[in-house]
Amino acid sequence: MTVVNEQNLMPHSLYVKQIRPLLPDEAFVKDSNKLIILLINVAILILGWGIASYLDNWSVYLLWLYLPLSLIMGNSVTVLLFSSHELMHNSVIKNSRLIYAFGFLGMIMLGMPPTFWKAVHNREHHNKTNSLDDPDRNYLSTQPNSWGKWIQDKFVPSAEVNPFGLMLGMTTAWAVHNFRNLTSVLLFNNKSVNYVPAAFTVGAKERRIIAIEWLAIIIIHANILAYLQFDLLKILLGYVIPIGIGYGVAIFYIYTNHMICEMTDINDPLVNSVSLKVPKIFDLLHLNFSYHTEHHIFPGMNSNYYPLVQKLLIKYFPEKYNLIDAKEAWSLLMRTPRHYQNENHFTDWSGEKSIPCPLTDN
Repeated sequence: MTVVNEQNLMPHSLYVKQIRPLLPDEAFVKDSNKLIILLINVAILILGWGIASYLDNWSVYLLWLYLPLSLIMGNSVTVLLFSSHELMHNSVIKNSRLIYAFGFLGMIMLGMPPTFWKAVHNREHHNKTNSLDDPDRNYLSTQPNSWGKWIQDKFVPSAEVNPFGLMLGMTTAWAVHNFRNLTSVLLFNNKSVNYVPAAFTVGAKERRIIAIEWLAIIIIHANILAYLQFDLLKILLGYVIPIGIGYGVAIFYIYTNHMICEMTDINDPLVNSVSLKVPKIFDLLHLNFSYHTEHHIFPGMNSNYYPLVQKLLIKYFPEKYNLIDAKEAWSLLMRTPRHYQNENHFTDWSGEKSIPCPLTDN
């Protein structure tokens, strides 16, 4: 292994150079089955709303029978994120117009304009993972005490969060992430915005398209609520609960992917990312999203082959690779403060604590 600095960090490109020759070419062939999965989960949501529209005809004693469907719909919201994620990384189909169209369809329930996703996720997060310039990182203790930082302190898993705040935060964090970053770009579009972890900018044309897409998504959500006749029960069971479940499951992965990692100025996926050990049923349902380090090395790869990449990482980088049981990763989140004191220490809102990153010595 090539050592590039005293912290033993390697840039992403060196992992690609070493591992790519060991992988079969078919691992990088487009997998259109992921598009079918996306469409199936859109259909599940539409079916769920169709059934919800008749809930006012159900006996009050039978309404609990809808809850399993709420759970299935919630999983569909999560799967739409993960299938759209693969689609927007160009691992599903080739046609750019179809990628955009189906990406928009898949991101509607996530409230995420596809053009913005390419900016905040593909361009910013993947190229600057857990660095000072990553919009998805923890806040720094030295950053201003903004409303965005306050929300992270009160509602994100940490040693300080209370149970009610955590529950509310898990079901709403994705929406907060969207609102925080979208308003930063659409209202200001400069790097001085202080209520986001790391502000970034987009071009003028890109900014207009993002605004139009976001408005269209808001209108579609309003139409879904209108279809449910603005009935509180129908909206609760067929809209609020599924979205809360979907966002909560997705954000569990997202939090454990990076938030317990140290910051790195060199984009080293084996240091700034975590892969999770989860029951196989979840890998099947969620398109191997638990293989997150593997994804950061090969973002355009067919995710069916991430287990093969994992075997190679264990073989060549056993002491460096962060492979953690999902329960343990969550436990580490809940035992550490949530703000960065420096690149490998966490602290709380007051800045008085100094807790080493639990993965620094891994």
